[in-house]
Amino acid sequence: MRIALAQISSGTDPTANLATVTDFSRRAADDGARLVVFPESTMCRFGVPLAPIAEPVDGPWADGVRRIAEECGLTVVAGMYCPAADGRVTNTLIAAGPGVDTHYDKIHLYDAFGFRESQTVAPGFDPVTISVDDVTVGITTCYDIRFPQLYLELADRGAQVITVSASWGAGPGKLDQWTLLARARALDTGSFLVAVDQAYPGDEIAATGPTGVGGSVAVGPFGQVLASAGPDPELIVCDVDVDAAGQARETLGVLTNRSAFSARDKAESRR
Repeated sequence: MRIALAQISSGTDPTANLATVTDFSRRAADDGARLVVFPESTMCRFGVPLAPIAEPVDGPWADGVRRIAEECGLTVVAGMYCPAADGRVTNTLIAAGPGVDTHYDKIHLYDAFGFRESQTVAPGFDPVTISVDDVTVGITTCYDIRFPQLYLELADRGAQVITVSASWGAGPGKLDQWTLLARARALDTGSFLVAVDQAYPGDEIAATGPTGVGGSVAVGPFGQVLASAGPDPELIVCDVDVDAAGQARETLGVLTNRSAFSARDKAESRR
């Protein structure tokens, strides 16, 4: 399967950002991609109030993504914000394309490195997979990548490819952590890991919050880097042999051995 990683630099105008989604999706389709993954916060970057920008998942911005996916004939995953019942927003990924129309609300909120995402964002609770050309794809968001159990759950649900849409915070060592975590989650699950970040927006904007560092990366199921980006906006197209995920899982044995350990652990706890 051919996958495109759309490393963009979102601004604060959702309409302009949607035009960027159109441009990158068309380019991805022209290159033969069946799936194009955009970052977290594609709708609007962090660092500004989110509630006035948020729209429901059946609102005009999300419908725009659906139209782009239909026009281009591929599946699009992109980050947006939706109103939450308690006055906050949800940090949401919309996924739209042939036979796909769903969304994922970010489970793990970024209350770390001095940032408190939970003040304005309500958490999601349910992992989500989609099917792209009969390939099961798990979708996740940014800080999720630090929590292996979510990725193991997606692998248990059959995900051969797992995406991470991020707006990674800048700082000493953060880019290294981003790429290390992507490779670790690929190894944990024997999956292809497609991690797409916002491009680095410059020091002034980066100081306002987690607005991206670039470094988008596609990783194979043995942890090998297949393709990577620098700090600037860039479209990367990468071919993945999804059968290799099954071969990696058989070779590594991690999922099977982990399941066996869990069964023993549960049995012992009942004694």
